[in-house]
Amino acid sequence: MATHELQMKIYSPLGVIYDGPVLSVAFPGAAGGFAVYPSHAPIIAALKAGVITYHTESHEPQTVSVKSGFVEVNDNLVTVCVEEAQS
Repeated sequence: MATHELQMKIYSPLGVIYDGPVLSVAFPGAAGGFAVYPSHAPIIAALKAGVITYHTESHEPQTVSVKSGFVEVNDNLVTVCVEEAQS
């Protein structure tokens, strides 16, 4: 993995929604929206209903609508667990 990428995994009760590299990702945080880029400081945050938007190497934005969940960012690995999701 290049240092200008994050590795992201999005999980729902029905299985893995996404598993791969991203350049950036924006979340609907419970305390307010926020974005994550490579080399981001470690964080754990709750998510509220909204849309996760991420950019892959093709630079085309991809979206996943979520009901709620949480995200952990640590060492360029982004792990997202959501209650419900719709791509």
